[in-house]
Amino acid sequence: MSENRFYGDSGRKTIITGHYGSGKTEFAVSLVMLLAKETTGKLAIIDLDIVNPYFRSRERRDMLETVGVSVYGSLYDYDVTAEIPALGANVRVPLEDKSCRVIIDAGGNDAGALVLNQFAKYFTDETTVLAVVNANRPDTSSLKGAVEHIKSIEAATGLTVTGVVNNCHLLRETTAAAIIKGHKLCVEVCSATGKELWCDCYPDGIVDPRELEGLSGNLMPMGLYMRPTWLDR
Repeated sequence: MSENRFYGDSGRKTIITGHYGSGKTEFAVSLVMLLAKETTGKLAIIDLDIVNPYFRSRERRDMLETVGVSVYGSLYDYDVTAEIPALGANVRVPLEDKSCRVIIDAGGNDAGALVLNQFAKYFTDETTVLAVVNANRPDTSSLKGAVEHIKSIEAATGLTVTGVVNNCHLLRETTAAAIIKGHKLCVEVCSATGKELWCDCYPDGIVDPRELEGLSGNLMPMGLYMRPTWLDR
């Protein structure tokens, strides 16, 4: 795989799905932050996670807008209304703007992903759907569970998952061994489903990517943007 996959191979619209706790939102935010460093065109992230009240990409609006990323999602822009499951009509703006690269942070599991159906007409072309799999989460720790999860997303949305993202993390306790474990599971998942292993994620500054040489042709450095600092105390 080319190391430039994130910047050109995934089409204009990239939908990120994944089970609760998979690190889906962290992946979406890390991806758009990488794109902001490497691209000069319009860039946006749409937070469609209106089911799970924890760790939503729109919570990092200030950080994202500082690097030139437009943030769409909730009808409300204030933290006090963050729990209200209401989407603003303007979420269609970046989807309709053909000059804008869009990362879409969908809700966790099949129930959360249902909101994608409201925007189905925008996902007919130029769209890549990625499923984030964390082998350390109970529901996706086995081949059967991970495959069922991906199939449930496809059944709920009518979309076809393009690629699988290995994000086997333990936050700051993540080791190269954990990532390798996740890689092996994701290889099995891809073999069983015909999907492509899109990338292997590693926490930047915690795991040295040199420990993962030969694991994948496309390593994805992940930030800890969504983790409140008080959790590390």
